[in-house]
Amino acid sequence: MFYTYVLQSKKDQRLYVGFSANLQKRIEAHKLGRVGITKDRRPLDLVYYEAFKDESAARKQELFYKTGQGRRILNKRLSFLQTDDEIKCGRVA
Repeated sequence: MFYTYVLQSKKDQRLYVGFSANLQKRIEAHKLGRVGITKDRRPLDLVYYEAFKDESAARKQELFYKTGQGRRILNKRLSFLQTDDEIKCGRVA
């Protein structure tokens, strides 16, 4: 499986959208500060992810969520999922 995922910084509430073939390992790398773009925004929470059977679909979704329209759709999805739970949602496409 391949994943498009969204992290939220507890420091500044900003979102980070990424892609990975190994979601657990990638999230751990973010949380340990091994990913430059997010290391100064820790601590981070995984707030959303989608699973795909093929890599190209996951990469395409990541790029879409980084566009203006994609960001609006993502924010709308996340607004429906806001709870006190640690993991908000998973979706298999």
